[in-house]
Amino acid sequence: MLNQYLFIGILALASFAVPVIGIGFAWLISPKRANPLKRSIYECGLETIGETWVQFRVQYYIYALVFAVFDVEIAFLLPWAVAYNRLGLVALVDVVIFLGILATALAYAWRKGALRWS
Repeated sequence: MLNQYLFIGILALASFAVPVIGIGFAWLISPKRANPLKRSIYECGLETIGETWVQFRVQYYIYALVFAVFDVEIAFLLPWAVAYNRLGLVALVDVVIFLGILATALAYAWRKGALRWS
């Protein structure tokens, strides 16, 4: 029994040591001197003019969260729909409860005006 815990301990130690060793080795061999070319913009190729911090409206994030909720809903419903004929009544009740909770959340967001684009 103690050998099994020893194996789990060694595995846990190795799982923590491998990333630490990798990051330490990357830090060790990485170049330390920064030059202007290294600090230049490489994504869009244009130097920014003026203020670069732009505030976005909260409405965009709310839309993204609602989309993510319904995207995850599809990820949960697809396996259920594929195995529908092998599942029993309990699985059907579970999905109806799940969809009821999501419908309630959608109605709440709609009532609060979170889905209104203005």
